[in-house]
Amino acid sequence: MRVMEAKLLNGTAEQYQALDEAIRTAQFVRNKCVRYWMDNKGVNKAVLYAHCKDLAKEFDFVRKLNSAARQASAERAWASISRFYTNCKNKAVKKGYPKFKKHCRSVEYKVSGWKLSEDGMTISFTDGFNAGSFALYCNGEARRLILESKINRVRVIRRADGYYAQFCLGVERKEQGEYTGNVIGIDLGLKAFYTDQNGNPVECPKYLRKAEKRLKRPPAQVEQEVQEKGANLNPGTTTSKRKDWAKHI
Repeated sequence: MRVMEAKLLNGTAEQYQALDEAIRTAQFVRNKCVRYWMDNKGVNKAVLYAHCKDLAKEFDFVRKLNSAARQASAERAWASISRFYTNCKNKAVKKGYPKFKKHCRSVEYKVSGWKLSEDGMTISFTDGFNAGSFALYCNGEARRLILESKINRVRVIRRADGYYAQFCLGVERKEQGEYTGNVIGIDLGLKAFYTDQNGNPVECPKYLRKAEKRLKRPPAQVEQEVQEKGANLNPGTTTSKRKDWAKHI
């Protein structure tokens, strides 16, 4: 699986408020599932799925959330519960008892509740909150992968600088390599990514440091760069960049 990210733009204040309501509802469903597990015995994932239906019947605002998104929230609750069971079975020092979420920042849809345009420029959310359509801001490679790949899930994330959509793509990564027959030893280090047996170092890309320097620049300078060069302010997280870079080495 591969995750591609795009920023949600050109939305009104009412549309972003609808996304906030969907995120809060997902948090409510997740916490309710944890509470149900605390109060009852023999609760498993299937029981939590059924409990989501009961919550939709009891609360009108829960009914607005897409049914697949409700199930995804129940899966989040079960993930914390199953991790607690695993830690207890392995006799870990910290068991990690499931806790209630106070600051949830995302809601996850599966194959329904959203619709992507044919050109991949906009996405529409079609559940009961009626968030409407948003423009997708990403680079050309990410847009091409989103259009050509199977989308398993769509996750809406709220951050300090806006709202983002993450597309979980059913893509199997394959790196083509040519075997030359040469065997070489490497030593991983802190200053250099690695040093081979011949003393040739490969420097670390330091994506995080570069991103921090970029954030320190004046906003006017960043805006001018975007207008002149068409630069992408958020081409990807530093973690994803490091993973991609390491796989190419």
